[in-house]
Amino acid sequence: MVRKGKISGAEKASNGMKVLLCQDVKRLGWLGDIVEVNDGYARNYLLPQGLAKIATEANIKAIAEEKAGRAEARKGERVHFEEAASAVEGAEAVVAAKANEQGVLFGSVGASEIAENLRAQGFEVADECVDLPEHIKQVGTHSVKLEFADGVAATVSVVVVPEGADIEAIKAAEGQEGTTAKEAQQEEGEKQADGE
Repeated sequence: MVRKGKISGAEKASNGMKVLLCQDVKRLGWLGDIVEVNDGYARNYLLPQGLAKIATEANIKAIAEEKAGRAEARKGERVHFEEAASAVEGAEAVVAAKANEQGVLFGSVGASEIAENLRAQGFEVADECVDLPEHIKQVGTHSVKLEFADGVAATVSVVVVPEGADIEAIKAAEGQEGTTAKEAQQEEGEKQADGE
């Protein structure tokens, strides 16, 4: 099977070179796949890095057994990813960060903080799985997608609270109709100021 490889999101037609992948290459193909790529991409990157070889009959036969073994391993990994995604679906990660009175963070919350919190809860989540288009910069509850593999995803809630806040009070306030995390944070600040 020959696939046309995608390079930087654009398909390259003609002046292509057929190569046999020696390793899995993200967004291009799996080990043992024959893909058609731009000559420059093959000669300047894939071949020198050992990621591919020229697609000859001898090279294809030499890699056939490894390709079958790798396909089986991918099936096992997919089952593992599906189990991990099912386990973490709907989980909640609570991350404390420094914020001003308006709920704007002084820094931001990124994928590594979210994944670290989920791992601390016993979930298997790598930093790369957290699909965060941009860092979170506001106190509150945010829905975040975790992508374990193609078609294997889960959604979690990330609750960003100001450092030093009573997390249980904020969660309870969020449960009240019409109360946002920012309002809960302000109520908490008022209680602390009153000495309660």
